[in-house]
Amino acid sequence: MRVAVLYTGGKDSTYAMYRAIQQGREVVCLITLKPESQSSFMFHAANINWVKDLQAKALGIPIIFKKTKGVKEDDLKDLKAALQLAIKKYAIDGVVFGANASEYQRYRIEAACADLGLRTIVPLWHIDPEKYMSDFINDGFETIFVSVAAEGLNQGWLGRKYDLQALEDLKILHAKFGINIGGEGNEFETFVINGPIFKKRIEIKDAEKVWIDEHGIYDIKDAKLVKK
Repeated sequence: MRVAVLYTGGKDSTYAMYRAIQQGREVVCLITLKPESQSSFMFHAANINWVKDLQAKALGIPIIFKKTKGVKEDDLKDLKAALQLAIKKYAIDGVVFGANASEYQRYRIEAACADLGLRTIVPLWHIDPEKYMSDFINDGFETIFVSVAAEGLNQGWLGRKYDLQALEDLKILHAKFGINIGGEGNEFETFVINGPIFKKRIEIKDAEKVWIDEHGIYDIKDAKLVKK
């Protein structure tokens, strides 16, 4: 099956792609929507331009990169337009995405795909976040926190690697504040810099920590591809 991956550059969409490849799916393109609204419930915004400029190149996969206002209903129209382009340009049969627990996200994506006759593949659906994050790390993926917005997540988390120690720290915060270890409640966003499906590694050369009203962004200013 020829599939497109709805790709944000974060851990979930990256690992969903990895799992789909392991299942024998042929990933022929990435689809990334850049929301104008930072509060979009459907699409990530933090460092999204680097998905096109570096991550797609690091993966060696062509990308369809479109802007969306990131508001309800309009975002679904923009998603369908991007999917139609993928059908025309890459002859896709299905779509992979990294939803784990969000019924809202899954329903809307599946509805858009159904209208276009596309199958959906959701490899991480309802997998325990602690289990799949442990697998993600042990499988050799490297990712950093690029956005935090929850009690207990301070500026020290920005730019930090999501490694096994970070997983243990998040488990403590989960017990104390109820933080979702996978970030399903928009507690944080991540940015993957390396992994077994990456042909090159991303090296971040310069970044700025921006903190406003208990919400932090790790704004990547300069980065490059390097040999693994």
